Amino acid sequence: MNGCNNAGLYVAFAAADTCLQMRLKKVEQLRTTLKWLGVVTTLSMMVVLIGGALVTNTGSSLGCGRQWPLCNGKIFPDPLTVESLIEWLHRFCTGIASFLVFALAIWSWFAIGHKKETKFLSIISVIFLLLQAFLGMAAVVWGSSDLVMALHFGVSLISFASVLMLTLMVFEWDQKFDAGRLVLEKSMKRHTIGVTVYSFIVVYTGALVRHMNASLVCRDFPFCVNSDPSLPGNRYEWVQMGHRTAALLIFVWIAYITFRAVRHYQNQRVIYWGWIISFVLVCLQAVSGAMVVFTRMNLTFTLLHAFFISCLFGVLCYLNLVVGRVKQFAKSKDSLPLKKARVR
Repeated sequence: MNGCNNAGLYVAFAAADTCLQMRLKKVEQLRTTLKWLGVVTTLSMMVVLIGGALVTNTGSSLGCGRQWPLCNGKIFPDPLTVESLIEWLHRFCTGIASFLVFALAIWSWFAIGHKKETKFLSIISVIFLLLQAFLGMAAVVWGSSDLVMALHFGVSLISFASVLMLTLMVFEWDQKFDAGRLVLEKSMKRHTIGVTVYSFIVVYTGALVRHMNASLVCRDFPFCVNSDPSLPGNRYEWVQMGHRTAALLIFVWIAYITFRAVRHYQNQRVIYWGWIISFVLVCLQAVSGAMVVFTRMNLTFTLLHAFFISCLFGVLCYLNLVVGRVKQFAKSKDSLPLKKARVR
């Protein structure tokens, strides 16, 4: 009898173990699928951002006429022109990206909703996606001022950054590089938040330059006219030089933060490498911006200009995600250098 009981228990435990293994395998498969969804959604949002820049820089915003979502009253562009094809493809990619963003936001809400930022990022990604779609539709159907249209790229950028943050959280990058054991100065945290907010202002001024057709109003660099570095003479020059001044400030600001990170945070890799990458991106952004002027708005450099700022904003947002969780301390004159500090 005891042998039968033992055999029965063995079979029951084996069945339970098999069932558990199957459930764990299914959970892992679902997690892998969610990761792939995050990657595809992030890439699709980048395509939407670059596509929007392509529409603006090729003058294709009215390629489908003043109709939305139809293109000249039809599902497919007819007559087919370069402008109508670019605008139609941008709308098509936006539609696909919208579906993916909704799917990622909902799935992340239930899968990793225990992380405090998940629900906030899910809501932000959807809201700003809808807002950027509305701004694009309004510009086509009713027309919009340059000041409003300049928001279009910035709003899309926030949606992209939210999706990127969700994807990184799915991959648990918010917990990598010992991010949970970081210790930062309060001033370093303020710099991180401040430069991220300021970067959005720089993005807005850059978008305003393009929508006001002021990209080549100053044909020299770094001054509007290098032979006569005087104050701007009209509002277009003011907008262009205002953007250059704002870009110079963010370059100096990120260079300063990177200097501090390299000097004091070698042992905290997420800060050390995060700011090095940010500095590389802001350098590439500056070079591509100058090349836009030198090449008289070569399309490749204008799209690279949009790509680099999108990547930079994404990295800055990731640093904010990590920095928002770290412990802080106020550095005094008698304190040890940060690079020698240890977290207990």
